[in-house]
Amino acid sequence: MNKMKVGVIGATGMVGQRFLTLLEDHPYFEVTTLAASARSAGKTYEEAVGARWKMTTPMPEKYKKMTVLDAASIAEVGKNCAFVFCAVDMKKDEIRALEEAYAKAEIPVVSNNSAHRWTPDVPMVIPEINDAHLEVIAAQRKRLGTKRGFIAVKPNCSIQSYVPALTPLRKFGIKEVVATTYQAISGAGKTFREWPEMIDNVIPYIGGEEEKSEQEPLRVWGKVENGEIVKADAPLITTQCIRVPVTDGHTAAVFVRFENKPTKEEILEAWKNFSGKPQQLKLPHAPEQFITYFEEDNRPQAKLDRDIWGGMGVTVGRLREDTLFDYKFVGLSHNTLRGAAGGAVLIAELLYKEGYFN
Repeated sequence: MNKMKVGVIGATGMVGQRFLTLLEDHPYFEVTTLAASARSAGKTYEEAVGARWKMTTPMPEKYKKMTVLDAASIAEVGKNCAFVFCAVDMKKDEIRALEEAYAKAEIPVVSNNSAHRWTPDVPMVIPEINDAHLEVIAAQRKRLGTKRGFIAVKPNCSIQSYVPALTPLRKFGIKEVVATTYQAISGAGKTFREWPEMIDNVIPYIGGEEEKSEQEPLRVWGKVENGEIVKADAPLITTQCIRVPVTDGHTAAVFVRFENKPTKEEILEAWKNFSGKPQQLKLPHAPEQFITYFEEDNRPQAKLDRDIWGGMGVTVGRLREDTLFDYKFVGLSHNTLRGAAGGAVLIAELLYKEGYFN
């Protein structure tokens, strides 16, 4: 099988590094181009990253001697790849302009960045939940004046710890959700070596995170109308987002109230049977079981459960009735796998299988 040539923009950062480990032996894609900021351009990947390699596995040999290109040199980056993954660390308006420039140059962009999450004709996708939003790409191409080029993005990593668990329960009429997320330091692109003040510490604030956690689920649950994604108008969601001394894995404590209160058995059955297009297509990074429920009182735990199904599964536990709301439960997802690079790779696999890169 001839693999599709792809580039990684922002390859030197933590998410970029995660992209490269996930794509090292990918059955569909072959990384042929690495790009980053101008200060890394012209160096080998090994030189550009230096001591900043943050993965627990070694840097793959195949990337070490590749020359890093300047991400701003779109023609040079694009001449040897069919599409790009984007995980750059820049100001939001700069990212928006850069990604659109790639799309207009007929180089599709699968982005980990937040810059285009609210662009009306850009799909923001959790593949098991709202793959139908990809149809808006036709309207986006019309706006951009492109035949191949488009942008698709993944949502914020924090919502993946509870939105998958809530989605199959929407048939019971979710009215209100209260969620507190306990977010790993890798969500800030950090390790404990770089961020020693996080050891033995909790920080009750993550800039911009609560607004994303309250609003992005509504866009995921929205619908395509007249070439735009219109967000859902319910349920009402309120959140708090807290940084905790954990390497990887975002945990959520969730309270939910329903129009038609289900039984505990109905909720567990809904979670067990919930799957989507990635499972139907048997995509390489699709978890066989999207949501796994633990009966034990002390699960899920980040250290034990974040890597389920290669870090692409979502785990849930402690489902019980609540005295104020109808139910409460705890969710967990791996923030740099399901929540970041892995989620973007799964979107790319879906786009590939559905013919959007043709």
